[in-house]
Amino acid sequence: LQQFSDTGSRKEHVKITSESKPGFLERLSETSGGMLVGLVTFLLSFYLLFTNEGRALRTAKSLDEGLSLVIPLDSIHSVSQQNEGRLVHLAGALSTSKPLFDPSYGLSIKAVKLKRNVEMYQWVEYEDSKEYEENGEIKKETKYSYNTEWKSEVVNSRNFDREIGHKNPSAMAVESFTAVSPNVQVGSFVLSKGLVDKIDDFKQLSLSNLEDPHADVTRGGNYFYHSENPRRPEVGDLRVSFFYAGLSGDDPHLGSADKVTVIARQQGDQLVPYHTKSGDVLQILYPGELSVEEVFQKEHESNTMKTWALRAAGWLAMFVGISLMTRIFYTLVDWFPVVRDLVNIGLKAFAFCVASSLSLLTISIGWLFYRPLWALLIGLLSVVPIVVARSRVPPKKQQ
Repeated sequence: LQQFSDTGSRKEHVKITSESKPGFLERLSETSGGMLVGLVTFLLSFYLLFTNEGRALRTAKSLDEGLSLVIPLDSIHSVSQQNEGRLVHLAGALSTSKPLFDPSYGLSIKAVKLKRNVEMYQWVEYEDSKEYEENGEIKKETKYSYNTEWKSEVVNSRNFDREIGHKNPSAMAVESFTAVSPNVQVGSFVLSKGLVDKIDDFKQLSLSNLEDPHADVTRGGNYFYHSENPRRPEVGDLRVSFFYAGLSGDDPHLGSADKVTVIARQQGDQLVPYHTKSGDVLQILYPGELSVEEVFQKEHESNTMKTWALRAAGWLAMFVGISLMTRIFYTLVDWFPVVRDLVNIGLKAFAFCVASSLSLLTISIGWLFYRPLWALLIGLLSVVPIVVARSRVPPKKQQ
């Protein structure tokens, strides 16, 4: 059943759908499906937590190995054969063989990367839903509203609840793209593709020094507009902006070339990945001029942040998995409001305690092969949530 209620504006409408309340067997069937998803999520959490610890320790060992072997170069303008195959550290200004062009807009720049970003003025649908129970039925009230915005991706209006009056073009007449310089150097050394990929600090390019490239294109601020009136755009109009990363030559408007710090293996005049004994790859690039110690400190900090983020993700996956697997107990008693709420609280507490214990236990097993004492300590910590939970259960009366 659908009911429509227009608000008087073509940009907004309300839709109400209703369905009969699901029976006990139907809810039980849905819960059984959820239990299967929960089991898969639960098992995946073990894999994520265990492999994350191995990855973190392997990365830390590789960084320590790299720090002990790295050689700071005396000069970036000469290639020494003595350092062939060794891990080297250097810092200097970026340079490229030739400028990057966008002939369609008469634009060129000496940089590592040039990105053309195209946006189209389009209809965007927003929905806000709420559910309520009425006359033994579950009703869902959804308010759809429509707004025009600049978007860099095509919004498919065929998926809108009401496309009439909110139709978008199916494609853009001008495409976005990113041009990358084929040859990037620091002094006499050529950077590998992996190092070039790390140059991604994009800045918007000012268009104030450029002329309008075509009669049907207007410049406004830092945008080229394909529009009759950029101040009052219509659906389907385009605007184009440009971004650059790794300025590789002195520019009168943008300043001097960007400097970077690189740690990689020297192979002739190439800077390529260095394979550590731990099985990791060292290929590091940071903006600015940094010392060896500063680079490795940043890498250790990055490894620590990634490790804790994945630990949190693993714990959350385990908590969600346990919650889904135990949901059936909630479904069995959801006809009794007070009992249902108590069971819900109990199941959440159970999932929290078990997820915390099993996560710590999995982490400790992951450390067992590398740092046994730490593994033992974390293993003991894993028992704490269960002990706390048991201490809150009242003891049975003596018979």
